[in-house]
Amino acid sequence: MAKKYYVVWKGRETGIFTTWTQCKSLVDGFAGARYKSFPSLAEAEAAFGKKSNLQGEKSTASKGAKAPKPAPVTQAQIDTMPYEFKIFTDGACDPNPGEAGTGLAIYQSNQLAELWYGFYQPVGTNNTAELRGLKQALVVALGYLEQGHTVGIFCDSKYAIDCITKWAIGWQKKGWTKSDGEIKNLDIIQPTFEIYQKIATKVKIHHVNGHVGIEGNELADRMSIVAIERQCETLHQFEGIDNIDSILALRAG
Repeated sequence: MAKKYYVVWKGRETGIFTTWTQCKSLVDGFAGARYKSFPSLAEAEAAFGKKSNLQGEKSTASKGAKAPKPAPVTQAQIDTMPYEFKIFTDGACDPNPGEAGTGLAIYQSNQLAELWYGFYQPVGTNNTAELRGLKQALVVALGYLEQGHTVGIFCDSKYAIDCITKWAIGWQKKGWTKSDGEIKNLDIIQPTFEIYQKIATKVKIHHVNGHVGIEGNELADRMSIVAIERQCETLHQFEGIDNIDSILALRAG
């Protein structure tokens, strides 16, 4: 069967894709979806109006271009990940700096099980809220792992993820210092990294894009705003999770 290239102009994600399965996951049930298949990459690029970043495909892109960023994780991909527990975390700040809060959404077998909100800061930042959320997600993950479960963590803050999974390794080796100035939010980063080190080989932290319709991320976002509105400094469990639509209708961060 001849290979095809699928252009998605309007869907959960836009771009050029190489399989119908991937394309279908982005357009199925999406209102007003626009997509079409093409027999060659060049025709797909011409129709899409941009060069592609397809790994291993010959394209007209110039030599020496930077390696393409990985495609963002979609809801369909998350649903197929074989974790028993999926923990979504988000932070919000209104304004930034300003009042900050954190939210978590926990799924068991792809069903919403718990929502949490808290860690209110009268004067915080988006980064401190995100880091506090990632720390709590790791704490929860540690508990599940000790019970023999599999866990995945999903966070929309590339800063928080990189702090814990990349940069902290070098900072620790240098005595928690860096050559170009102070390490901001070190009071949160150090204990979070300590927890991460215990389970780094057993848990993966996935980066997801915020506000693209990923349910767990959207719910965690709403919880972060609830934390700000209720000014809850400690973590509280949100009651009434049966009506997800009503929760999603709450103010977004």
